[in-house]
Amino acid sequence: MTNDADLQPAVAAEFVALAELLAAATRAQWDTPSLCAGWRVREVVAHMTMAARYAEDQFMAELRRCDFDFGRLSNEIAGRDAKLPADELVANLRSDVMAQWTPPGGGYHGALNHVVIHGLDITVPLGVPRRSPDDTIRIILDDLTRATCTSASAPASRGAASRPATSTGPTDRDRRCAARRRTWRSCSAAGRCQPGGWTAIRSRSAGPTERADPPS
Repeated sequence: MTNDADLQPAVAAEFVALAELLAAATRAQWDTPSLCAGWRVREVVAHMTMAARYAEDQFMAELRRCDFDFGRLSNEIAGRDAKLPADELVANLRSDVMAQWTPPGGGYHGALNHVVIHGLDITVPLGVPRRSPDDTIRIILDDLTRATCTSASAPASRGAASRPATSTGPTDRDRRCAARRRTWRSCSAAGRCQPGGWTAIRSRSAGPTERADPPS
């Protein structure tokens, strides 16, 4: 397995490549429906770059406001911040924050999944013939395969997040911890946009006789 810290340059390169591509995008392209259901290109970029606009305390305040429901928060921020000028969203993609960003508990492997898969959610419907380097695609495929196998074989969690709520309900700490575990993982290997991203990665990297569908 590639040393996680060694992946930072690849993460930075993916963000910059996407920024360069979108810097010349027309308004119609920014408004093109992405592979993420209900999101245009601009919502996907707004979602991808939350860390460039929200410090951790701001993000957690927003998450608390949404009762630690990351799906709700993600949709709200994507819808709200998609209204930002395209130049600002491109600048967010280029920011040093995103180049160094890692999801909680996900490291640069998680960050690479995040930027590559969401990048495909954007470029595939735009019909842009851009692909990540072969080594990057190989890492993503290995991560996705490993995540699929792990989730299929792992026993049910016995942690606080999976326990039945007591009469007083889960505490803020319980919900915060559960939310941190779900937050960025939901947008990488096992997330809402993974099926489209997976298919796109497989179809772009598959050989002439290799199937392009996810493993069963």
